[in-house]
Amino acid sequence: MQKPSIPKGTRDFGPEVALKRSFIISKIKKNFEKYGFLPIETPSIENLSVLMGKYGDEGDQLLFKILNSGDFLKKTTETDYTSSRNLLPKISEKGLRYDLTVPFARFVAMNQHNITFPFKRYQIQPVWRADRPQRGRYREFYQCDADIVGTNSNWNEVELTLLIHDVFNDLGLEGFILKINHREVLFSVAKYLGLAGKEVSFCMIIDKIDKIGAEKVTEEILLIGGNKAKVQAFISLLDEDTDSQQKLLQLEGIIGENKGVSELKLYFETLSRFPDRNLQVELDWSLARGLTYYTGMIYEVKPTSVQMGSITGGGRYDNLTGMFGLPGVSGIGISFGLDRIYDVLEELKLFPEMEHFNTQILIVHFDQATFDHGSILLDQLRAASIRAEIYPDQAKLKKQLNYADKLRIPFVLLIGDEELSTGEYALKDMKSGGQERHTFDGILRKFK
Repeated sequence: MQKPSIPKGTRDFGPEVALKRSFIISKIKKNFEKYGFLPIETPSIENLSVLMGKYGDEGDQLLFKILNSGDFLKKTTETDYTSSRNLLPKISEKGLRYDLTVPFARFVAMNQHNITFPFKRYQIQPVWRADRPQRGRYREFYQCDADIVGTNSNWNEVELTLLIHDVFNDLGLEGFILKINHREVLFSVAKYLGLAGKEVSFCMIIDKIDKIGAEKVTEEILLIGGNKAKVQAFISLLDEDTDSQQKLLQLEGIIGENKGVSELKLYFETLSRFPDRNLQVELDWSLARGLTYYTGMIYEVKPTSVQMGSITGGGRYDNLTGMFGLPGVSGIGISFGLDRIYDVLEELKLFPEMEHFNTQILIVHFDQATFDHGSILLDQLRAASIRAEIYPDQAKLKKQLNYADKLRIPFVLLIGDEELSTGEYALKDMKSGGQERHTFDGILRKFK
């Protein structure tokens, strides 16, 4: 007999973990709706023509491709086997979505006549990446996205910043930092370093500085043609411990005024209107966000009290819907990484007690007559929105109480012959061991 298993990078979730994940989702969803975002859902499977070319070469390699149904080799020829580039279109036309942003852009393009712009949507669904599994990085994971399309307003960047803080405040996570940068600033830096035409490559390299270190990043920038003196000066600038306003002045002295610098100035000026918010925002010139579709301001949230990568990311993208035949529609969005947020809250012990999601009352019985009576009471408890269940089998009292104890059900309603004759029921507190007698109406009042 084959031993059951699941693919690497995927996980099963038991009730306790699933409840904690639902708790995170409920907090995120509540804030999305508070800010006026509306829900949508898209298919898990997209055409590869939608997905390919939107995430860079590395992203394309991490896409899970789905073999065509039936005889997927029947359309191939001998020459197709000379390269994977030739073979792929013949054997695979679909793939699992890599993120929620590209499918959202496709959705907007397909539904543009039914959408009121600006359109604010949220989406909470799983995505898949053929990545190397490690702590905080999975092959199947959830993203919780909020996007705004159809407006160029710089207020959107500020609003998403406030939303990020509201979500983490509601989750009880105080130790985090929201890092900000701008892709146009990075592109200007690349040109200053002598990398005109290689701006995307520069962004991909600088984005790895936390993983491979400044020395290795310097080597890689020099390998693609960066001016050595300028590269070393720029990398040393990243190490300086200055505030965001000072960093802006420093970089403006290097690359001059441009759209990116102006938008960052306006962003920090607008944030200053909310001094009571205690906003944890920091300008970080090394932040690049590897995805190629970002064109403006970019976000990344990292926890400061545990070792973990980004738990939220996003940015502005001006050209994504244009790839699907809808040019001129600017968009901006953020994505909360449910799985990493879970790991952070678990490590910091920030989850509340999950017992308030459990069954509140278990009805315990002694024979068929008390079971039948208990089933009627069960229906009335549920009608009063009390989470209740009845032990389904005829079993000894000890076994029924053990069931309640293992599931941490706080109260047990015992029904025996005396209860049937008097109409008063024994209600046992499983935590204290105490027991009281109540009429059924008294029980309803107690739990309401």
